[in-house]
Amino acid sequence: MRSIKQRQTVGRVCLMLIFFFLLRIPSSRTDQETPVILKSLLPIVEGMKANESPDTYFPESLFEYINGAAEIYLSYDFKELIVAEYTKNDSSDSVAVEIYDMGNHKNSFGIYSAERYPDNEFLDLGTQGYMEEGALNFLVGRYYVKLLCYDCGERSDQWLHVFSEEIVNRAENKEGFPAYLQPFPKEGLITNTEKFILRNVMGYKFLHDGYVVSYEMKELSFDCFLIEGKNPDEATGMLNKYLDAKGADSVHKISLGFRIKDRYYHNIYIAQVNNILCGVMKIPDDFEEVGEEYLAKLIQSVKTLTH
Repeated sequence: MRSIKQRQTVGRVCLMLIFFFLLRIPSSRTDQETPVILKSLLPIVEGMKANESPDTYFPESLFEYINGAAEIYLSYDFKELIVAEYTKNDSSDSVAVEIYDMGNHKNSFGIYSAERYPDNEFLDLGTQGYMEEGALNFLVGRYYVKLLCYDCGERSDQWLHVFSEEIVNRAENKEGFPAYLQPFPKEGLITNTEKFILRNVMGYKFLHDGYVVSYEMKELSFDCFLIEGKNPDEATGMLNKYLDAKGADSVHKISLGFRIKDRYYHNIYIAQVNNILCGVMKIPDDFEEVGEEYLAKLIQSVKTLTH
């Protein structure tokens, strides 16, 4: 059975790998109960029957199913995938189901956010879903789900919605978006550009658990980011390593934190609030006031959230 992923555009995955230099760090297999949990999510839909026993894949075997995209899933600590295909007895209608267990809702959002586009047709389904070229992808808790209807004609949307709603209803844990998406300023925010990067934020191995959001204001485009440390000491350590990596000549102390001159990200603004590093990047020269303004907004929002 061919992968749904192989029938969809993989360009966004390649871009994420280029920009964030994600590493393949394999995860250990989950406990013995995990296959039972995933099987319990497979839908039972009137008029449709599963063709055969579902296939399951673990970190060490994921390449057998999505060879070209397995790296990025593994970089988000992928745990297990279950794949099933359903057909209708009296027609050619066929629905393929893929359910990826990413271990927690941050990692599932991370891989989901790496594959969506801001202009997708988004749906109020689980945490969020979107339609793309006859496929329906959605997020619910720790699970990233992909559905594709074959030879369904005008019944395609109907089947996809029936299957997706059944899976959402079966999922016990329905955690929404990660909490650290809340502090990002709303003015200028490009909706549905929020991303979570588990490792190698901005290409640095010591930066992890990063949230990045894109902004646009008139002729200015830039990003805001948050990096989550386990505690204030770890956040301080990450900040110091980052400043050292940039070099003393590029780092300038400002009232809120630091401004860094960077070859790729222009002006970067960064400050620490408890266990969180707040930042703004891609600020061109002559727009420094925007960088400081958004850094100040992030600092205040994070203080409010953490207190």
